[in-house]
Amino acid sequence: MSAVPACSLVIPVFNGADTIAQVVRDIHIAFRGENYEVVLVDDGSNDQSAAVCRGLAMQRPETVRFLGLSRNFGEHSAVLAGLRRSRGDYVVVLDDDGQHPPAEALRLFAEVRSGEHDVVYGRYRDKRHGRMRNLGSRLNDRLTSLLLHKPPELYLSSFKAMNRFLVDEISRYRGAWPYIDGLVLWATRRIGQIDVEHHARDFGPSNYRVATLIAAWLRVVLNFSILPLRVAAVVGLTCALLSGALLAFVVADKLWINPDLPVGLPTIAVIIAFFSGVQLLILGTIGEYLGRLFLYYTGVPQYVVREVVDTHESGPGSKRIAESLPSLRESSN
Repeated sequence: MSAVPACSLVIPVFNGADTIAQVVRDIHIAFRGENYEVVLVDDGSNDQSAAVCRGLAMQRPETVRFLGLSRNFGEHSAVLAGLRRSRGDYVVVLDDDGQHPPAEALRLFAEVRSGEHDVVYGRYRDKRHGRMRNLGSRLNDRLTSLLLHKPPELYLSSFKAMNRFLVDEISRYRGAWPYIDGLVLWATRRIGQIDVEHHARDFGPSNYRVATLIAAWLRVVLNFSILPLRVAAVVGLTCALLSGALLAFVVADKLWINPDLPVGLPTIAVIIAFFSGVQLLILGTIGEYLGRLFLYYTGVPQYVVREVVDTHESGPGSKRIAESLPSLRESSN
C-alpha cells in the first residue's frame, strides 16, 4: 500500500458495537482492489464500541485507524476529528449502523473522483429513517435553504464524499460547535448528488433524539447566520413603534375623547409584561451569540482525543493510548 491512500472512509461511531464490525467487513469487500483506509472515531459510546473499534484497528493495521474521544461531543465533532486524521485524496463519510451500504460509498467515491464536484451527497431512493429523524431532516432542509442558501433540490445527507481540497477547508474551522454541511456550503458551490440505497437498521433503535434535533437547529441558526440578530432588531423596532403609537392613542383618549375615564392598571401591567418579554427575548438572543464567542475565545475544544490506534502515526504495529491525558486536544495542524 502506498503512503497516501486514494480514499479514506470516516465513520463516527456512537453505541455501534453490534454493527461496526460488519460495516468494516463490508467495506473491505466493496473496496477490494482500491487503495483505501478506514478511520473509526468513537464518540464517547456507552457500550463496547471503543473496544470493538480498537480490536478492528489492531487486526487490520494496514487499513483501519482508530480515534477515541474522551466523551460524547456529537456527530459533527466526531466527523471533523476523523477528517483531520484522514490521509486520502478523497473522503467518504458514512454511518456506523449499516444503513449506508459500502457498495454505495464506492459509487460516491467514483463520482467525486471524476473531478466535477468538490462534494457528492447520497440522496436516498427510499429513506429508512424513523419518523422523528425524517421530521428533523425536513425542518433542517428548510433552515439551511433559508439561512445558508442551499439549493432547494439538494438533500444534505450524512452520506457524502469530498475531495481533499474541501476536507482541508473544513478542517480549518475552529468553532466549538461544528456543522459539517454548513461548512460545505460556506466553502463551495460545486456540489453534486446521486441516488443511493438506504438500508434499514438491523440492531436497536436509532441514536437520533429530540435533543439532537434541537442541537442541529442551533448550530445552523447561531453558528452560520446572523439572521436571528436581524430578526431581533426588527422585532425591537416594531415594538418601539407600536408602543409609541399606543402611547399617542392613550394621551389623545385622555385629553379629548374620554377625559373622565381612569387609566386601567391591568392594561398597563399587561403591556409592561409584553414588552418586558420582548426585551428579554432580544437580550437572550444577543447573549447566546456572545456566549458562543466567549467559549470560542476561551478555547473550548471541538473534541478531546483520549486514544489513538494508528500504525501510520507511530510506526508499524504500534499503538498509542493517551488515557492519562484527558486534556489532550487536537492541534490546529
